[in-house]
Amino acid sequence: MNAPAATVAPILAMPFGVVPIPAAPTLNPALTKLFTGQTEGVTSPTPQCHRSRDDLFLWPQPEVRHLAEEMSRGVCSVVLAINEFSEAELKQFSMEARAWFTILEQDGCVPATNYPLTAWCAIYCVAAPQASTTRLDSGVLRICESRFSGMFHDVTSASMRSPYRFGHYGWRPVAGQMAVFPAAATHEIAMLRSSGQLLLVTARFRFVAAGQSGLGRW
Repeated sequence: MNAPAATVAPILAMPFGVVPIPAAPTLNPALTKLFTGQTEGVTSPTPQCHRSRDDLFLWPQPEVRHLAEEMSRGVCSVVLAINEFSEAELKQFSMEARAWFTILEQDGCVPATNYPLTAWCAIYCVAAPQASTTRLDSGVLRICESRFSGMFHDVTSASMRSPYRFGHYGWRPVAGQMAVFPAAATHEIAMLRSSGQLLLVTARFRFVAAGQSGLGRW
């Protein structure tokens, strides 16, 4: 077909960062022992899912304080990578965060959600079981596709190349790694199909610049 060459560019990109936590080899065993032995303030919406209150970063235990510092530092590294302000300017912002741990047993999941009044969501993996041999999506963090929700799909949109391809994005939690993405993105933890426990720490972050009056309650 004789036609003029088209110019095509990706737009409206969503950042997704993966940050390794250097202290994980010593930090994770202590966190696992602390979280699995915790009962106060832990709710179980299902027998396979256990979640703490969202005041985790206020706990006094040294391993929790260390984790809060590492996660905050990792979120800042992602924010710096995609913004135009300097590290010195970022240090002038006031960071606010709320965090909780989640323990998933076999057949447990975290339903699809997103977080209002929040800029960034960070999910750190403390411990993960062996991958399922029958379900590739077992226990993955799934970011739900919404770009083309109102688009009519036909043969011309079914095989688009990345980054235009339609579909959800999946990230498999790995102990010692943290995922960072916009908190407005609808996401879920798919049902865990393998035996063992998936232990995650989820944190909501937002920043207040100097001179701003602050943000609403969350």
